[in-house]
Amino acid sequence: MTSFMTATGFGIITAGIIVMAAVGFTLQFSVTGILNIAFGSQMTMAAFIAFLVNSTFGLNVWAALVIAGLFGGVTSIFLNRALISPFLKRGTTFFGIFIVTIAIDLILEYLIEAIWGPTFVHYQIASGNPVKIGPMLVTPVQLIILAIGIVAMAAVHAVLRYTKLGKAMRAAAANPGLARSSGVPTARITDIAWFISGMLGGIAGVTLALSFGSLSFTLGDSYLIILIAAAVLGGVGNAYGAMLGSLIIGLITQWSSLVIPSAYSDVAAFVMLVVVLLIRPAGILAGQAKLRGVAA
Repeated sequence: MTSFMTATGFGIITAGIIVMAAVGFTLQFSVTGILNIAFGSQMTMAAFIAFLVNSTFGLNVWAALVIAGLFGGVTSIFLNRALISPFLKRGTTFFGIFIVTIAIDLILEYLIEAIWGPTFVHYQIASGNPVKIGPMLVTPVQLIILAIGIVAMAAVHAVLRYTKLGKAMRAAAANPGLARSSGVPTARITDIAWFISGMLGGIAGVTLALSFGSLSFTLGDSYLIILIAAAVLGGVGNAYGAMLGSLIIGLITQWSSLVIPSAYSDVAAFVMLVVVLLIRPAGILAGQAKLRGVAA
């Protein structure tokens, strides 16, 4: 029982990292209908910006995290306007845009490698003494990361449910044409959606690097399949589904380590994903996948 409780606790901490990236990824899809494979490299780029201001200018890593989030949001808007929107205006299909985002991902990944090199780097941060919570020993950094994830998701919930912006985003996600004809500024809403998702991705990139203890140019791409699994499991295009999927993936990866080697824990999460999708192809909470023609 002690081992199970410990695994559950660390599963929740893992979910706190996954959820920010998964919700950011799914927000982009729900509003724009784009599966942005470059999201992983955007996370990595933001994490390296945090490393730059932390190591070169001596800025506290948590302040660097805020800068990384803002950087992620701004670059996300830029990528959409400069590289993706022109293809959409030319009538490029869903699959064509998917290929474009793969190309952007590769460009960003190797740009990062060209600037910072292929070696691992580390943030300058004091880990602090472990804190005992029940049967678990967790570091202050892990607790802060979990708190950031909870606050970020509470903020997303507040925006989506209690603001005019959230209503406009939901309207644009449900029916962009109707929303536009009803006076919703869909172009501005799209920019805001890309900014919020990029900001969440930037913060997630930094917390992921802190969790791993190091940072390399492949960080985001190596984690991309996990966050996509969380988004798809919960219901791609549904922010609350992404939250639920992140929690399930986080718990499954930790619980499975009790019975199989931890190196294979991600496999258990993917098995869970396949089982759920065989039963419910649109995910647990069916989001925009059916409307966008991604799931039956």
